Amino acid sequence: MRPVFPHRGRSIVALAVAALLASCASDTPSRAELEAARVAAEVAAIAARTPPPINLNRSVAEAAAVYMAFSRDMAGLEGGFTDPEQIQAALRRGSAYDPAQISRGLVAYASILALQSPEFVSGVRGLADDQATRERIVARIVADPSYASTLPGAEAAAGLVMSTLAADINALSRAANSIENDAYAIQARYDPRRSWAVAEVPNRDARLEAAKSRSAQRILPSAEEASRMFAAAHSGGGALAVSGEPRKPPYPPAVINGLALAALAALGYAGENAKANTDALQFDRVSEGCLTMSKLNLFQCLAASRPNYEDMFCLGRHIVRDLATCSRGAAMPAPIVTVSDVTPDETRPPADEPIIITPVPPSPALPAPRQSAPANPITISPAPTPAQPPRPAPSVTGRLNTQPAQSPGG
Repeated sequence: MRPVFPHRGRSIVALAVAALLASCASDTPSRAELEAARVAAEVAAIAARTPPPINLNRSVAEAAAVYMAFSRDMAGLEGGFTDPEQIQAALRRGSAYDPAQISRGLVAYASILALQSPEFVSGVRGLADDQATRERIVARIVADPSYASTLPGAEAAAGLVMSTLAADINALSRAANSIENDAYAIQARYDPRRSWAVAEVPNRDARLEAAKSRSAQRILPSAEEASRMFAAAHSGGGALAVSGEPRKPPYPPAVINGLALAALAALGYAGENAKANTDALQFDRVSEGCLTMSKLNLFQCLAASRPNYEDMFCLGRHIVRDLATCSRGAAMPAPIVTVSDVTPDETRPPADEPIIITPVPPSPALPAPRQSAPANPITISPAPTPAQPPRPAPSVTGRLNTQPAQSPGG
């Protein structure tokens, strides 16, 4: 990524230059002109040492608003559907997204969450007292986004990001559990919804093609939510009222890029004239690939689904749960498995003590018992095995659940 540096401080420098030119216009500058030139020079020096205000372009705020709105909309779904049309309406809502847009929104949302940390914002802004040093920091972040994870306050910002995203991801997982469990409950004979739940989905081919046509549909951000995200990014911290304990590195990909994007904004180098940098940092291969695979799994599930309860399962598994899984893989740390040291067996005798085994004398041989054939041999035949009734063929829902689980990311 090639760094893009915005031009700033021109007005102050122009004033200083104008004052100097005015003082040089006459051979004998007046005392007032000399004083004006001195003040202008001091103002220009202070401006060079003062970081520009926080600056994040509006497209990042819009991307964050899209991810947050879609994620929370899917987390609001739950089991208890009362008719087939409710299931189809939820499928239409859940399948109408572009994987790349949701992936980029995840990183954008992470960056705005990071900007809610006053420790991170002030720590980054206090790193340099001149423009040349700030530009060197920006160039290093652009070349290696993980460098932002080492800046002052990064652990506090990462804690806010991961804690907030974890709450949203857990809400998605609860919604997925509710929908998938209801897909089983609705098949029971005592469930009053069973009559339509086991009926075949009408126009199956048409509803599959409609889902495919929505696979790259872009979501328009809410103007109100985008404005709220934009204001929160420029607040300097605390506008979104999020909390979380500091988290130490290493960080997952979306958090690394989110911290990098937030650091550029804190330095004033992520504005409208730096979209090349901010667009590049929003790309996250992990979540985008996972969500793309999730779409293919959804189409396969819908192609195999026949009764309405199986469409419920497709909704819970390959829309709601996959969104949680993909977000978790990109924004949450991988589990750490620790193995304790080998504990010696204290009951075993020390190695320097010899072990003496005393042989046991053989017992005296006993005479073999006399055997005589019975006068009337008895033949015992095994009892016939009762015939087992044929097992019913499993439903698509059952087959999908008994197959080995595969990650949407492949």
